Amino acid sequence: MNRMKRKILRYSAVFDPAQEGGFNVSFPDFPGCVTFGRSFEDAKENAREVLELWLTELAAGGEKIPVFDHRPIIDDVEISLPANVRLSHAANHR
Repeated sequence: MNRMKRKILRYSAVFDPAQEGGFNVSFPDFPGCVTFGRSFEDAKENAREVLELWLTELAAGGEKIPVFDHRPIIDDVEISLPANVRLSHAANHR
């Protein structure tokens, strides 16, 4: 059993539904740190693993690990538009 004390940190992750199914995961605070999962649960587990590896590598290189006092809140905002407005449902259209 590993008796080393561990620090628990939280970082924001973006789970973006992939066109081929599953979820792409990225971390706004760590550009380039990305992963994928075939289900949301797999994506979340893979995200935890890849971020731990990413931060372990930073620490091994002598870099300090950034800790943020706040996290963004991401939520849906419902709006109402006239019925005749043309909509595009393109997956890559943001």
